[in-house]
Amino acid sequence: MQRKHGAFRKIRAARRLGYDGKMFSQRTNWKLHANRFTEAQREVTAEGRETLDLTLSNPTRAGLRYHDTAILNALSNTCALEYDPQPKGLFRARGAIADYYREKNCSVDPDALVLTTSTSEGYSFVFRLLANPADEILVPRPSYPLFEFLADLQDVKLVPYTLIYDHGWQIDFPSLRSAVSERTRALVVVHPNNPTGSYVSEAEKTLLNEFCRDRPIALIADEVFLDYSLDSVQRESFASNRGALTLTLSGLSKISALPQMKVAWIVTSGPERETAAAIERLEVIADTYLSMNAPLQLAIPVLLEQRRTVQPELIERAKRNLAELNSQLALRPECQQLDVQGGWYAVLRVPAVQSDEELAIRILRESSVLVHPGHFYDLPSDGYLVVSLITPEAQFKEGVRRIMRTMSA
Repeated sequence: MQRKHGAFRKIRAARRLGYDGKMFSQRTNWKLHANRFTEAQREVTAEGRETLDLTLSNPTRAGLRYHDTAILNALSNTCALEYDPQPKGLFRARGAIADYYREKNCSVDPDALVLTTSTSEGYSFVFRLLANPADEILVPRPSYPLFEFLADLQDVKLVPYTLIYDHGWQIDFPSLRSAVSERTRALVVVHPNNPTGSYVSEAEKTLLNEFCRDRPIALIADEVFLDYSLDSVQRESFASNRGALTLTLSGLSKISALPQMKVAWIVTSGPERETAAAIERLEVIADTYLSMNAPLQLAIPVLLEQRRTVQPELIERAKRNLAELNSQLALRPECQQLDVQGGWYAVLRVPAVQSDEELAIRILRESSVLVHPGHFYDLPSDGYLVVSLITPEAQFKEGVRRIMRTMSA
């Protein structure tokens, strides 16, 4: 399985190195052997064949126009020579992030913000804040596979609830209610979801607030793709949610298409008493690690400005790729692009004549096109492929053409 930004999991299992595993923790007892899909990619690469990558997730390799000079100059601030260990992050940096939310008509107090080096670290902070070992976190299915690794490392258990597709994706609240136990500590929503591209609706948000208040449990909102609306409807951030204790995660990886800069944050909102207690505890966690470095904190105002250039470019590219995808699918009525509201990906429903993994391998070997099989994201059955909408347009068009040709053979 692929990991973040296209990096592959290590293949060599510990037992192959002669270890019996007794000296390692159970939390790292992962199956480290390569799956068939990864092996097929290696074989194609070894043959020297050029592959069209329709799984692109690294925006720095998507041919975007960055303001190179502004970005690099922002990292040369002489104030970085002074050590000023503010656990939540430098106030100037938090103020710039609060301004970003203010432009969205979302009021965020800089003191309710905690900076982290990534949303992954943000999840770690939040899981540690809310859960004891073996406590449970509710997560959507389908969704991004990274959750499994984060949960293992933080000693919590993931319990899935279902997103169902019926003229669009929606939360299956009966499955959500059946997933709750006495050990449930939090509920994760991804707004919009990766890979389905579905936002949480206002009606769903109201029900989620009631659901969390009644337990009581916290709401964790992952909003890294929030700005990438593909249907011209701007959704409200959970950072202004007051109906339940809410911890909203986001960062520059997607907002400004700068994953290498490692800037992210947690916004805490909700009932006053719970919010204050959560912020106090998060500050201690952040103070323990002090992971965010000064040059990047000082550069945040400039780095956030990059969104004004890269977001319109990515959104327009995604829209054009969606239009191209639907144009080609119009000739293949047995294939369907599932409704997508935002984000960088599209889900295709295709005839389930073989497993998703076998189909993705067949497309790779016969057409030299890389797509993700649906099971990577826990889609409900075979018959799904996932493609990246930020792929350069000529490459995307040719890749889809080859996929359609392979499926016709």
